[in-house]
Amino acid sequence: MKWLPLLLGDFLALALVTLIGFATHGENGLALLPRLLASLGPLALGWSCIAPLCGLFNPEVISNPRQAWRPVVAMLAAGPLAVLLRAQLLQTPVIPSFVIVLSGTSGLGLALWRALWRIAQARKTPRP
Repeated sequence: MKWLPLLLGDFLALALVTLIGFATHGENGLALLPRLLASLGPLALGWSCIAPLCGLFNPEVISNPRQAWRPVVAMLAAGPLAVLLRAQLLQTPVIPSFVIVLSGTSGLGLALWRALWRIAQARKTPRP
């Protein structure tokens, strides 16, 4: 269960990116909570399905800075899945530009979060 804090951090990073997305469209406050959950739920589910398949909870991958590209690539698969799930949930069409923006911004947010995670973990590890 050493990966659980990392997964929770992933979800928080996705939530932050989603909140920023709503804010850039001038939407904030408690009124957006149902729409936020309708976006964040499928995104978290899509990420939970794809990330393990890409080795993103493997300790060797997590700790290797040369693998920093993996969350972005994984989100390129998880993003379309999330948008498809969201479209089914809300009974709305899939908008290709939304898929691109959601995948790209979420991937960058996750890459940044995971870089911070790697730095924090490296500082905890005693050096010989």
